[in-house]
Amino acid sequence: MYKVKLLLVFIFSTLNAQISQIKYSLETKYIEVPLDHFAYIEEPNVFQLRYLINAEHYDEMGPIFIYTGGKGDISVQAQNAGFMFDIASTFKALLVFIEHRYYGESLPFGDTSFSSLKHLKYLSTSQALADVAYVTKYLKTTFSEIEELQPTVVVFGESYGGMLAAWLRMKYPYLVTGTIASSAPIFDFPGLTECNTFYEKITDVYNKYGGQKCVEMIQRGWDIIAAALSKKKIGKDVLSELKICSKIESTKDVEKVLNWLQNILVTLAMANYNYPTNLYTPLPAYPVKVFCEKLTPYNEINNNSFIHHYSRALDFYTNYTGNNLCNNINYINEDLTEFAWNYQKCTELISPRCSTENDMFVTKPWNYEKYAHDCNARFGVKNVRPDWATLAYGGEDLKYYSNIVFSNGDMEPWLTSSVVDNITNSIFSINIPDTTNQVDLRQYNPADNNYVTETRNFHIRTIMQWLDGEN
Repeated sequence: MYKVKLLLVFIFSTLNAQISQIKYSLETKYIEVPLDHFAYIEEPNVFQLRYLINAEHYDEMGPIFIYTGGKGDISVQAQNAGFMFDIASTFKALLVFIEHRYYGESLPFGDTSFSSLKHLKYLSTSQALADVAYVTKYLKTTFSEIEELQPTVVVFGESYGGMLAAWLRMKYPYLVTGTIASSAPIFDFPGLTECNTFYEKITDVYNKYGGQKCVEMIQRGWDIIAAALSKKKIGKDVLSELKICSKIESTKDVEKVLNWLQNILVTLAMANYNYPTNLYTPLPAYPVKVFCEKLTPYNEINNNSFIHHYSRALDFYTNYTGNNLCNNINYINEDLTEFAWNYQKCTELISPRCSTENDMFVTKPWNYEKYAHDCNARFGVKNVRPDWATLAYGGEDLKYYSNIVFSNGDMEPWLTSSVVDNITNSIFSINIPDTTNQVDLRQYNPADNNYVTETRNFHIRTIMQWLDGEN
């Protein structure tokens, strides 16, 4: 059925799209799922999990393409997964986007979901995977109770959602025929990836797109910012330049500012697409280049000028609307998404991070004891499990699995903790030159390079083989 050679089907099916105007049509649905998929003693509790559907091109012979939501609102993620929409007509596929519990509207306890550890304890990868499996089984059996007549399912995901997509194929292979996992750092755990690689890769991005001078200014600037903020009497001009909402009263507050600035620089690297995007916030093409071009014309680096120029260089990110009166230094985004994500990072998604003299950030070693202490202080988590993900999902030992494509941009930070080599004849890795994360799952854009197009065509051919029963 799918053996026809359509190597350029993706190109031809999307050339006429109005790229900048597309807003995909999605129907919102809810399904009751168990609060705890693994409880047998307590009375079963349920909550409403949100999922989105597009059946524009679906017919009864087509597959179901499922997108595993990661951290954040599924409606935003769906609008940035244009590749699935672009190929839906070719495969006559039903598109389904499943929201991750505790994100978006899928809050098990409503407004009190984040009020206590008792409520938060149901936020885990195992529960989230079971949610997707539950919805997938429901969708398949809705079409037919006879297994042989049920639609084939292919799963897509990016970043953390890409990790879940890969793990879903590993844990529930009878439900999922294959997975496209884009920018999925499934090795980003203790013992699998060195703690220094992430920030070194970020530095490589700034070197390539901003130049060595930009990297040097960022490196030297940390001391200037820290010194200005550490003075007993912080001048109003310093706080005004950085537009910080809260007072700077302690060393911990200074550290918060530095972490806030560092997180912004990381986000710019993550979103360093070669065309304007609205994934994290509205950003121009090559935001790293834009930032560095705004910063580097000023040769003199001192307390009087650097903070002013640095703040102005970041303004296109921190104040893109022009209406932001001040910046919250606790989170990049002022919502519960980061709170939920930080909880997950304190329970089972432990990612070692350290910065050294080989990158452009403040030198900071990885200290597991401090990390565990901070998690306990913030969330009351007393059992931080650094080895859980490796034990649960197999770590680097992937040879027992099949039908997964791992794709990565060669200039994305997650490359250092992703699958970068073919594991078997059905566990593939594709590294896409001159691109950042999850670019292959985004919609077609005239600015896409040939490597992105080739990667998408590889995905199409591979999905065709999966649907035809080839391994």
